[in-house]
Amino acid sequence: MIEILIIEDDKRIADIHKRFIEKIDGFQVVGSAHNGAEGKDWIEALKPQLILLDVYLPDMKGTDLLPFIQKESPDSDIIFITAASETEIVKKAFRSGVADYILKPLTFGRFQESLLAYQEKKRALEKDGTLDEAAIQRLWNMDRRNSLEAAETPKGIDPNTMSRIRDRLTGSPEGMTAEEMGAACGMSRSTARRYLEHLVTEHLAIAELLYGTIGRPERRYFPQP
Repeated sequence: MIEILIIEDDKRIADIHKRFIEKIDGFQVVGSAHNGAEGKDWIEALKPQLILLDVYLPDMKGTDLLPFIQKESPDSDIIFITAASETEIVKKAFRSGVADYILKPLTFGRFQESLLAYQEKKRALEKDGTLDEAAIQRLWNMDRRNSLEAAETPKGIDPNTMSRIRDRLTGSPEGMTAEEMGAACGMSRSTARRYLEHLVTEHLAIAELLYGTIGRPERRYFPQP
């Protein structure tokens, strides 16, 4: 069982992380901190195997915790879950060996993908003996499925964004317009429409032309039954 410490200032989001983790076998939450000082106390006390870390904490940045974690709990691995996309922050995370970097708003699909990939890598590193070349490559590269998805995805369509939109649509049986999807995923209506139309092309969604209350038609997208 992989023990996880959540460091997230928004208690609502921390609860979402916890509910997500409860749906994935092999993981358990052992603590939840809502600022950097609390995070340090939990890290010293628990030495967790995995830390889900936000960047924008009320008393410090999550990146400021990296040296502390490396000193006090060097065997703890870190996954950033944050809205921070500044190059300098991403660079610090990358250079510190952060296992993954997930941008908010996150979906369960993206969250699960990250934790399962981490779990697979951890199991590989816990085996005695030696690793073959293929196993070593998997530790630093995307798995075969993601590589094939990227190769088969048309130009301008990002697989991770596609996964987020598909998960959001699957959770909306009443359907969504491109404008609603854009607002939900933090992108423009035109970008959302491009991804939704790609889902329709791939027979993963259906679209219907419906009339709103003022008589203006709108294209509404539904998950494929």
